Amino acid sequence: MTEPRSIRLSVSLIPIIFLIFALFIGIAILKQPPHIALILSAGVAAIIAAINGYSWKFIQEGMVQGISLTMGSILILVIVGVMIGTWIIGGVVPIMIYYGLKVLSPGIFLAATLIICSIVALGTGSSWSTAGTVGVALIGVGQGLGIPVPMVAGAIISGAYFGDKMSPMSDTTNLAPAVAGTDLFTHIRHMVYTTLPAYILALIIYALLGLKFAGGNIDTENIQLILNTLNNNFTLHPILMLPPVFVIIMVVKKVPPLPALLGGAALGGLLAAFFQSCSITAIFDAAQNGYISKTGVVMVDDLLSRGGLMSMMETISLIICALSFGGIMEKTGMLEVIAAAMLKRVKRNGSLITTTILSCIGMNVIASDQYMAIVIPGRMYRNEFKKRGLHAKNLSRALEDSGTMTSPLIPWNSCGAFMHGTLGVNPLLYLPYAFLNLAVPLISILYGYTGYSIHKIKETITNSDKS
Repeated sequence: MTEPRSIRLSVSLIPIIFLIFALFIGIAILKQPPHIALILSAGVAAIIAAINGYSWKFIQEGMVQGISLTMGSILILVIVGVMIGTWIIGGVVPIMIYYGLKVLSPGIFLAATLIICSIVALGTGSSWSTAGTVGVALIGVGQGLGIPVPMVAGAIISGAYFGDKMSPMSDTTNLAPAVAGTDLFTHIRHMVYTTLPAYILALIIYALLGLKFAGGNIDTENIQLILNTLNNNFTLHPILMLPPVFVIIMVVKKVPPLPALLGGAALGGLLAAFFQSCSITAIFDAAQNGYISKTGVVMVDDLLSRGGLMSMMETISLIICALSFGGIMEKTGMLEVIAAAMLKRVKRNGSLITTTILSCIGMNVIASDQYMAIVIPGRMYRNEFKKRGLHAKNLSRALEDSGTMTSPLIPWNSCGAFMHGTLGVNPLLYLPYAFLNLAVPLISILYGYTGYSIHKIKETITNSDKS
């Protein structure tokens, strides 16, 4: 081993360039998940570090340290998988979907579409599942009503990504605070500042746009099929809303995420036993392996066949792979060199947040993956937020406000490609109507320059309700 030396900017960029190339080949051409591309990129970063005099022990420490930062969130993901399984078998997710579909009205179709997709996505934690099931049905309903399909798709995307962003069961909602260095519920509470105004704005716009379609005749066959199927296969009762209400109360009371979510999962299991007459074996199987819906209705089965501890393993392995790469880059100083180059002209907190948001959007465009759009900028700017005395929740919010929200708007991004294939609408066509996704990053940038809801670390010490 030679004496470690500082790695210059041009060399530090090599692993990033290799990562972009590997992700493009893996995702766009080979149609594979990003795990192997990340492992190979970590290997390239390790080789460059070794050439510059860093020992393998030092490099491995960086990998382990990077992963260790997310162990709390990995534990939460495990519980979230269990909770999804028990909530579905217990009828909690079905009744949330049932009530969501009930609000459909011809006079407020676009606004109702936003609300329906929001409720379903909040309940499932998945924008893809929401778009692939209820979203597909709503596209058909919108066509029957004579509403332009891109407009309907925009409302579906807005609702689906509202739930994806705000649900504690969403993988990106768990990933962003893990990368930034804060906890899940603090992250969700802080996102309300940017997401709620954007949601209200989107709801108003959809309501205004939908007024001219109020006199149309709506074909609700698919929606009614879903409602009947849920009603025939589950005992639906308002008390089934108890678990989500319990979790919301725990969020408000600032109970730590693990016990709160574990309590929600346990309630789901109890409801499965008492209301759905499920055996202990079936409940444990749903918690471990997920719920398998066998209603015979494809839309319902696709929506409800999910959850379980094992369903989170792919996401957890992705986090480990991504943060192994990020850990090497950070430990050897390469991320610091890249971040320093990008931050040379950043003087104010608003500029820092804007740079973070633009970096996330850029990674969505270049790397074609929302996970990379959260992980890489998160690792790059984490120390800068800390140096400026800014709470980590400001970074985690910026990561989701941009990394999560803009991913379905890019046709070659994995999210944009999925939505295109599922809804049959090119992302460039529904982009102008995805009002929530467009508004959230802009509001986040505005807050950065005005200082509104930008909390400093010292504020969390003197004022616990801002933690």
